[in-house]
Amino acid sequence: MFGRLGNAVVRHPWWTIAAWLVTAALIVIFSPRLSTQADQADFLPSKYESLQAMRIAAEGFPQQEDISALIVVKRTDGKEFTEQDVTKVTAVAQALPKPESVLGVVTGPELVSPNKLIQVIQVPMEGTSVEAQEAQVKAVAEFREALPGELAGSGLEAKVGGDVAGWADNEDSFNRAFEIVTIATILLIIGLILAIFRAPLAALLPLVVISVTVIAVMSLIGLASEVFNFAADQSLEIIVTIVLFGIGADYYLFLMFRYRERLRAGDDSKTAMIAAVERVGEVISSAAAAVAVAFLVLLLATFGVFSAWGPSLAIAVVFMAITSLTLIPAIVSLLGTAVFWPSKSWKTQPKGGAARRLGAFVGGRPVAAALGSGILLLLLAGGALSFKADYDFQAGFPQDTESAQAIKDMQTGFPPGLTTPVQVFLKSESGAPLAQEQLTAFAEAAKGFPGIGDVQPPIPGPNTAAIAQVNLLLEDNPMSNEAIALVKDELRPAVHAAAPDGVRAYVGGQTAIFADINEVNNRDLSVILPVAALLIALILALQLRSLVAPLYLVPAVLLGFAATIGSAVYLFQFAMDKPGLTFQLPIILYLFVLAIGTDYNILMTARLREEAREGHEPRKAAALAVEHGGPTVMAAGLILAGTFAVMVLAPVAMMQQMGFGVAIGIMLAAFVMSVFLVPGITALLGHRAWWPGHADEPTKPVPPTPDLTKSEAELTGS
Repeated sequence: MFGRLGNAVVRHPWWTIAAWLVTAALIVIFSPRLSTQADQADFLPSKYESLQAMRIAAEGFPQQEDISALIVVKRTDGKEFTEQDVTKVTAVAQALPKPESVLGVVTGPELVSPNKLIQVIQVPMEGTSVEAQEAQVKAVAEFREALPGELAGSGLEAKVGGDVAGWADNEDSFNRAFEIVTIATILLIIGLILAIFRAPLAALLPLVVISVTVIAVMSLIGLASEVFNFAADQSLEIIVTIVLFGIGADYYLFLMFRYRERLRAGDDSKTAMIAAVERVGEVISSAAAAVAVAFLVLLLATFGVFSAWGPSLAIAVVFMAITSLTLIPAIVSLLGTAVFWPSKSWKTQPKGGAARRLGAFVGGRPVAAALGSGILLLLLAGGALSFKADYDFQAGFPQDTESAQAIKDMQTGFPPGLTTPVQVFLKSESGAPLAQEQLTAFAEAAKGFPGIGDVQPPIPGPNTAAIAQVNLLLEDNPMSNEAIALVKDELRPAVHAAAPDGVRAYVGGQTAIFADINEVNNRDLSVILPVAALLIALILALQLRSLVAPLYLVPAVLLGFAATIGSAVYLFQFAMDKPGLTFQLPIILYLFVLAIGTDYNILMTARLREEAREGHEPRKAAALAVEHGGPTVMAAGLILAGTFAVMVLAPVAMMQQMGFGVAIGIMLAAFVMSVFLVPGITALLGHRAWWPGHADEPTKPVPPTPDLTKSEAELTGS
């Protein structure tokens, strides 16, 4: 089948290119724009208590803020506030601009800290959409412009903090980070492919093709979101772009290495490309199917972000596979050997070298190769047992911004929880009005709840007296792992138990939302990983026509996934003493390490089978597979890992962790698992690895050959 495809593409390159461009243009023109959502809570299932609390809030407090900014005021001399100071701050609050997104500006003596060093102005805001966020950020800018003039000569100074101000301050950090990552990624891909092929055209071609593919794919995802009614978060476009550059570079190298190999074997340019598509087509299609299936398993996730990623990334992978087997071969067939200009290396066979020595070692000592690589992965995987999720995004940004300094100032006088209170909503089950005595008694009881630094006075709902709100201020960072565990395991049960008779209590707020996200994440990973493993095993069994090979290939990939998480734990939690790893890291590693890392196993096992079909016995087949397939896998892994490694240059902890985690995972998949572990085990199992099929049966008789040549035996010490 792939031979016929290659023949059609190579013999009719202009028709192929025209068909691809017309299809891509139609997709872009007629597809709607992908809609995104900004609030993580929007992606939680409705059964979770934090969302139920939001619905109660909307019912009882129709003007309830969605988010708030905090203006933190202190004396420039560091002394306590006087009555005149409080009066001045109150007057300043009333004089501040009131943009459309602002629901009000609230302050007064009750918002002076107990030690009288800080006074807070609360600015509740509404809206969670991207457009609302833009309006909120603009409001913060207006406050910052107005405050110095309003406080001039008063001996007071103010800083604007809170989530909205954090977004405003950190937007530049994100933009700079993405600029750095984008530029570094492009330079890295060009540099590495240039080093591999020593040819400018060969280095630039994948960047041009993948860049155009990204535009078409995002439009196609927009169409799919309209048809299947799903919305994604703002990170989807970034994730899709990285996936496309990653797998696009992989598939390109798979094709070009085999193309060059056939040229060296004496084929003319067109015959070489037809043979490359025929040999690599099954590998690319199988790899794309495995990765797409792994992504589609995300549809089983209950967290809406991940269930939207699933079909989007599957579309991206399939489209990139089609592009790799049609558009790229068509372009290269037109360029011919000029694609490698000015290098002449495509004309001559390389003499032995590191790849041959590596293959000789794996084929000659498969026990050492498999055991050594397996032990390394197990040792790294041990770190995964200490994994802790971290939900504190703000702590991962630069701490010299105004919003970060505002929070530090505020914490000199108030509990950290003032920035993000735990919101308890009390609702009468009968619909009768809540008595003031009930609210007072609950507030008094709440002061004794675990982890509570302060309790704000109850607020009866203006829309209905049957609902009231009580804000609980945590004594520790409300976004810390400890606070989230506290809300989930201790505070919620305590709140429910203390609710007055006939009244139901709902625990909400950002900390409660992340507590529910934590539960959803744990549930999703426990479902996604085994289902993905089973489906990948099925694809491998069909592709390799073997029931035995998937039994060690899939555990190898899962071991690599665990080793990757463990490596990140060792570095960030142990060596750098971070409180945890960003809560999204396991699912990100699932996407790139477990799913995309499967590509390398498929390429290597396909090469192992091919060498066996050439008549080589198992150990010799492993040696040749590593010699010929190893450079492809390692080059692809190096480029993909490098594109992520540049993320450690970003001044944002989340991006640094993602960059390191994915880079080390890809390196383990390419350089340890695919080159040592999988060929080593396959060589040891021999013909049994392909049971019950006969995928390794020689397609033509060949003279018997020893396991290793004399020179290879000398190299391995056999």
